[in-house]
Amino acid sequence: MTRFHKSLRALNRRQVLSLGAAAAFPAPSALAASHRLVAANRTLDIKGKAARVMGIEGWRTLQAAYGERFSVIVENRLSEETMLHWHGLTPPVEMDGVPMLSGPPIKPGDSANYAFLNLRTGTHWMHSHVGLQEQHLLAAPLIVRENGEPLVDEQEHIILLHDFTFRDPQEILSELQGGGGAHANHAQPATGEHEGHDMQPQSTMIYDIAYDAMLANDRTLDDPEVVQVEKGGRLRLRIINAAAASNLWIDLGELEGQLIAVDGNAVQPLKGSLFPLAVAQRADIRLSLPNTAGAWPVVFQSEGTALRAGVILRAGNGNVSKLSDQGTAGDEIGVGLETRLTSLITLPDNPVSRTEMVMLTGGGSDYVWGLNGKSSMHDVLFTVREGERIEVMMHNMTSMAHPMHLHGHYFKVVAIGSKRINGAVRDTVLVPVGETVTIQFDADNPGTWAFHCHHLYHMNSGMMGAIAYSNAA
Repeated sequence: MTRFHKSLRALNRRQVLSLGAAAAFPAPSALAASHRLVAANRTLDIKGKAARVMGIEGWRTLQAAYGERFSVIVENRLSEETMLHWHGLTPPVEMDGVPMLSGPPIKPGDSANYAFLNLRTGTHWMHSHVGLQEQHLLAAPLIVRENGEPLVDEQEHIILLHDFTFRDPQEILSELQGGGGAHANHAQPATGEHEGHDMQPQSTMIYDIAYDAMLANDRTLDDPEVVQVEKGGRLRLRIINAAAASNLWIDLGELEGQLIAVDGNAVQPLKGSLFPLAVAQRADIRLSLPNTAGAWPVVFQSEGTALRAGVILRAGNGNVSKLSDQGTAGDEIGVGLETRLTSLITLPDNPVSRTEMVMLTGGGSDYVWGLNGKSSMHDVLFTVREGERIEVMMHNMTSMAHPMHLHGHYFKVVAIGSKRINGAVRDTVLVPVGETVTIQFDADNPGTWAFHCHHLYHMNSGMMGAIAYSNAA
């Protein structure tokens, strides 16, 4: 077990004590029965129309816990190849679920086994890393508990968020790459059929795909999920932004909550009613509900557009009012939250071996994105040696913000611009236009690891590279 993982384990113990619950952490187990997950097609009703999408069956009964063997069989019932990435876990690289870096995709009708010792806890998710399947909703929650059961007496509810289009994602990407989107200085984004979705000036573009709907647990606000809660009870929302290209705002409305974890890692509780959530990020929010009957919407407003999704929290016989899926366009998301977050993880005081600079580049009318000017995917950006502590300074030279994700590791956000901070431990951080964000990670998981923008269309247009260990193949 690495020093970084030991620190995370120590944090989990502190969390337990701070919550007033006693629990013994299990010894790592080498044996566990394999759980079956199935990638398959499904049909949703979106705004009165049938939508053919993808999905993952079996995730609801997957029991994952700290220190135990994560063991699943993924069966592919799709008509095309697929592969699942365990976003938030840190498996060996061959189990990471990334084509070319982790092995071959799963062919239609075939299955693949994933098995490794899991040393993560928290709110995570699983999704395809093949082509544009993530836009087809091939994703599901992945919750990992400290000991297989909730540690505190509170209700929990998981919310998986998606942006949805009736269009073929490949058609959208081809249109963008052919210069048919706003990156060619057009007035509307690639899906320009939607009136009222005005673009920002080319100098700062908040979004570049116009969607038909935002979904919370596969439902729009035309028919939202109603979550029955207890009067005066405590509720933990595990919120996952599985959108392909949409940053979102979590709006608690009349309620005030405490943000207690980001990307599965505990932070000093932060009170508020409005929290940003970039693509691929997760937020755990604890609510103390009013001691009365009522209904309280929790809304997820897309950045820069009027589209929104939501769920309704209902206590007793509270009256559930009709809500529109059109709100006030969400403000641009920046780094304000990052400067306010304080990690509860104390890492070993190891010296930084060196700092690597990664420039986020591209985004012209040809819709070619890149890292350090390279757009050939999987190019090695730099190499590391096991045991090093590395800082990566990311500078965004493009017209859009980028949610940057490092596979196989967690990192600490240590600087915004020239200001050093004791930031959160994350696996995905947003780098706004013109901004510099510095992260720090320990090289404790050998392999060649994907490092990319989690905006699906940016990644598939070149904003993806790799970080390789010097002893990796």
